[in-house]
Amino acid sequence: MSSKKKDDVVVQYRVQFGKGDEAISGPDDADVVVRVVSKDAAADPSLAFMQGKLKAEGSTGALFKVLMSGEAASEISRLASRP
Repeated sequence: MSSKKKDDVVVQYRVQFGKGDEAISGPDDADVVVRVVSKDAAADPSLAFMQGKLKAEGSTGALFKVLMSGEAASEISRLASRP
């Protein structure tokens, strides 16, 4: 039996710094995988998605949920500011 609630969204975030160099947060079996290149990570994620700079694979509903909640912006910013 899963402890995941019906409304829970599982997301994997990937910020790419170069070929083969990514910061990753979240499980491989996520509902949606969000990818962005580091140079575009400072942009508003909703705008970046509409411009084709933020890519997503998986549930569009899950993507919209994390975009509206601010979770995507926070996590992408955290990953992009790695030391």
